[in-house]
Formats: sequence, structure tokens, C-alpha cells
Amino acid sequence: MTFARDINSSVQVGDMIYKAALGSYGETGSLVEVGTVTAVTSTTVSCNIATGDVRPTANDFILFSKDNKANLSTLKGYYAEVELKNNSLTSAEVYAVGSEIFESSK
Repeated sequence: MTFARDINSSVQVGDMIYKAALGSYGETGSLVEVGTVTAVTSTTVSCNIATGDVRPTANDFILFSKDNKANLSTLKGYYAEVELKNNSLTSAEVYAVGSEIFESSK
């Protein structure tokens, strides 16, 4: 698969590629497994795709998943504290604040 822009730098050989068809309003269909990554460059990804499987099209949304057995990491602390300040002289609204978490161990 060749992309017009640079591929996410986290993609590596062994990752699983998935596709989802995009609708006319940007909604996605169900995820379909495409295959395992065999090679990566800055704008291309090569995969093992089984004979007879439907190949991705230009209108598909492509994403990848890492093998959690090979890509385990540990948590670098126990909690985070965030303070948001408004330095403006007028009021402002916060529309969204996001974070990312993962399970480190049991």
C-alpha cells in the first residue's frame, strides 16, 4: 500500500494491518484484518495478504495494531496531575481534555 503522506513512525514489521470502508459522511464500516506487515518505508507498507482476500482500496481507512507480546512497556509513574489556566482577560471555555491510559500489570 502506498500513501500520499508519511506513515506513522510506530508501524513496524510484525504489526497487523486492518481496514474499514469509509462512507460518504466519514463513517466507517466494520474492521477487516488485512495482513501482517512485512516491510515499511516512509510512505509504503507491504503485507502478507491471503489469496482470495479482498485488498484495501483508496477509499478505505487503514489502521494498525501492535502485537502486545512483543511490545510491552511499563508505567512511568502512578498518576498525573493537570492544572489548566486561562491567561486571557476574557472568559474561555474548555471543549475537551483528553488523556491516554494503559494497563501496566496485574
